[in-house]
Amino acid sequence: MSAQNIPFVELYAVDRHKTVEYFTSSFGFQEIAVSESPRLSSSLLRQGQVRLIVSSGPDTESFLEEHGDGVADIALGCDDVSATAAAVVAAGGRVLPSGSGATVVSGFGDVRHTLVGAPHEGAGELPADRTWTRLEPGTPGEQPVAVLSLDHIAVCLNAGSLQDAVRYYIEGFGCERFYSEYVEVGTQAMDSVVVRSPSGGVTFTIIEPDPSREPGQIDGFLRRNSGSGVQHLAFLVDDIVATVRNFRDRGVEFLSTPAAYYEMLRERIPSMADQIANLSDTHVLADCDEWGYLLQLFSRSPHERNTLFYELIQRRGAQGFGSANIRALYEAVERERVASA
Repeated sequence: MSAQNIPFVELYAVDRHKTVEYFTSSFGFQEIAVSESPRLSSSLLRQGQVRLIVSSGPDTESFLEEHGDGVADIALGCDDVSATAAAVVAAGGRVLPSGSGATVVSGFGDVRHTLVGAPHEGAGELPADRTWTRLEPGTPGEQPVAVLSLDHIAVCLNAGSLQDAVRYYIEGFGCERFYSEYVEVGTQAMDSVVVRSPSGGVTFTIIEPDPSREPGQIDGFLRRNSGSGVQHLAFLVDDIVATVRNFRDRGVEFLSTPAAYYEMLRERIPSMADQIANLSDTHVLADCDEWGYLLQLFSRSPHERNTLFYELIQRRGAQGFGSANIRALYEAVERERVASA
């Protein structure tokens, strides 16, 4: 009855067409189908194994008023929908009303989970909870695949709710506690736990701020989002340097990294010395663990309330999530501040 994969993620957007244009023009997704109804209009986008639904309309208005553009539904593929729904209820969750006949259960904050039965809606199928019209495919090879899959979903929760959420995903969806860390950055701190399905197809990085410390970026997200929600989607890529250059040329705005970070990187990960020039040029961050290394970079949020943003991540064996980069960036900024004082 455990969750196996993520068939789709649904975003609610004030301007559906603008958001679709962002993903297709900047990130290289293809719009493959549309669904139109008086209450809800949706576009289905695909790249690699990732499927995103972008929706707007009267049914999205209360969510958008409360949270702004953001993830409203993370579908979970499971072998036995009824058994999973029963486990969710036993774990303290709720089965939510659904006009489409789909089984929908509570998640965190106002984010829900549509439960999808086997075969979990593979890449060639359309979600069954609404009526779709397929669009004519583009020219073969017109959009090279850069995004391979959804590496993880980062969730920010109100302080004090982390452990209950972790228990809920373990008991309700059969996930396992994969990794946990308390991260201190200067006067700020956060607690994080990663839960993952046994299949490896579902990974949530769940974070809460430490209210005993100074407010930080997690508190800022919670304020802008009016509570718990999805902070970012992490897209797995094969060559992050080439992908960042491509996406940057397409108009994606990424966060910048201070030069001092790369001076410190030579000391922190000496084996990456020959890659420093390319990483510095693209502002890509690097981290390593006992299994290997990873490279990552975060976009600026394209959404009006500066809530949801996106990550590109390349893995070469590493199983972590780059938490050392949080400290390294803080130290780099401090080094540059002192140098310029």
